[in-house]
Amino acid sequence: MPGNTFCQFFRLTTWGESHGIAIGGVVDGVPPGLSLTAECIQTDLNRRRPGNHALTSPRVEKDEIEILSGVFEGKTLGTPIAFMVRNQDHHSKDYDALKSVYRPGHGDYAYQQKYGHRDYRGGGRASARETIARVVGGTIGKVVLKSLFGKDIKIRAAITQIGPLKINPDHWDWDEVSQNAFSCPDKDMALQWEKYLTDIKEQGKSAGALIEIYATGFPAGLGEPVFDKLNADLAKGLMSINAVKAVEIGDGFASVSAESSYDEMVMKDDTPHFLTNHAGGILAGISTGQPIICKIAVKPTSSIPQLRQTITTDHAETTLSVTGRHDPCVAIRAVPIAEAMVSLVLSDHALRWRGQCGTFGEIRK
Repeated sequence: MPGNTFCQFFRLTTWGESHGIAIGGVVDGVPPGLSLTAECIQTDLNRRRPGNHALTSPRVEKDEIEILSGVFEGKTLGTPIAFMVRNQDHHSKDYDALKSVYRPGHGDYAYQQKYGHRDYRGGGRASARETIARVVGGTIGKVVLKSLFGKDIKIRAAITQIGPLKINPDHWDWDEVSQNAFSCPDKDMALQWEKYLTDIKEQGKSAGALIEIYATGFPAGLGEPVFDKLNADLAKGLMSINAVKAVEIGDGFASVSAESSYDEMVMKDDTPHFLTNHAGGILAGISTGQPIICKIAVKPTSSIPQLRQTITTDHAETTLSVTGRHDPCVAIRAVPIAEAMVSLVLSDHALRWRGQCGTFGEIRK
């Protein structure tokens, strides 16, 4: 199965299935001598882990990372970093009834048509559990980025809408994001979301969401023109996340109704300064030094107990109600995954820039 490796200089390859022995990956291209421990990676894995809230999957997994190579005495060696996270609480028997039926909204039918054989236990490679490896790769990427640009760089994400309920932008508080289970920057809206999701869960329904990602503290110059535009690679990485159906960079779809779209420039303290950021920090596929802003739309969870029409693997019509351990809103655990994909792309382009143009200090001079 091709398509399991992402990026060019900073490369992540993932392996494993939801109900297999483990999920893992290999990160190649990490410079030597960087401080890296399992503990710093575990923090982000814990944010993604199921069972942290009554409105997430109750699947109980420790998600403890095991670093197999590439790190010695707390420092990266410059060699491939291999890692794995063991699967422990997989109830494979819960999926026996799905062996001969296609779940609506899932990849079951498409997988069967492509490969002629599929792992029906939790979706196999299509399972969101594969994103464990992405979070690990993205966390390692943050270590690389901080070594290149300093500790002031930040890649942060927050949920700004669940179902029809949107936050008040005037109430945005980054400190609040880590204080509630919904990664919500609006304290009042987090309380409304909890009630809303509790209600739709009781009705056997699910909800979609909007996640916004901000990368700040990065210099101008990341990205390549034409096919390897920074925004193109960001869009690919973010669209590769399970359940993501749309990506916006900067103003995104709002640009359609705009009568003009540009960011005027002035000099401020002898430094070029943008008056607005409609472009989302990227022009001609290259970063401008402004905040890089992306948004992703996450669809409602497809596994719901409501009865729906489908067909069997023998092409007989039937109905299906999917029961088991599922999130009423998968976006709740997707926030660190979105951050990870942005981190992977920025790490890759940072190393490509260094290899092509020299050190960042020389470029600034």
